[in-house]
Amino acid sequence: MKDFVRNDLCFSLCGLNCGLCPMKLDGHCPGCGGGEGNQSCKIAKCSIQHSRVEYCNQCEEFPCEKYEGAGEYDSFITHRNWKKDFDKMKEIGVEAYHLEQAQKLEILKFLLEHYNNGRRKSFFCLAVNLLDLEELKTVLEQLAEEKQLESLTLKEKSAYVAKQIQSLADQRGVMLKRNRKP
Repeated sequence: MKDFVRNDLCFSLCGLNCGLCPMKLDGHCPGCGGGEGNQSCKIAKCSIQHSRVEYCNQCEEFPCEKYEGAGEYDSFITHRNWKKDFDKMKEIGVEAYHLEQAQKLEILKFLLEHYNNGRRKSFFCLAVNLLDLEELKTVLEQLAEEKQLESLTLKEKSAYVAKQIQSLADQRGVMLKRNRKP
């Protein structure tokens, strides 16, 4: 969107983790406020009208009517944790939150490089976005100890890793499918 520029291209104005989005990873979107390629956004327009806050939760009117039903459906990235992520950012601070998201991005890149058989990108993006960082680290540590993975094909490795992550998500009650609009 013209004239809408932000410094943080990985955590959006509205609380989405753009850095963990398949569209950003593939270079189809620059991230919220990253210039050309941004879609028209009512929240971005609102930010321009409200002193260009970096994050909506810094606005006096937050949460406003624009957030009604915000977590009900997903786009390319999950919208389920926007409030939880805003709260966490506020609790631990912007820098600590960015550090945590950078670690999640490294985990995502690792999963995509070593275990993506061409059909797991959305699944891994959702998992890394919705599961806690420490849990993801634990899964990677367990995978590093699995000697049997070395003898598997990429397709078999991909299925095995997806099963491990799905099991963790099931234990936590986290659905690893996008909520699409009917």
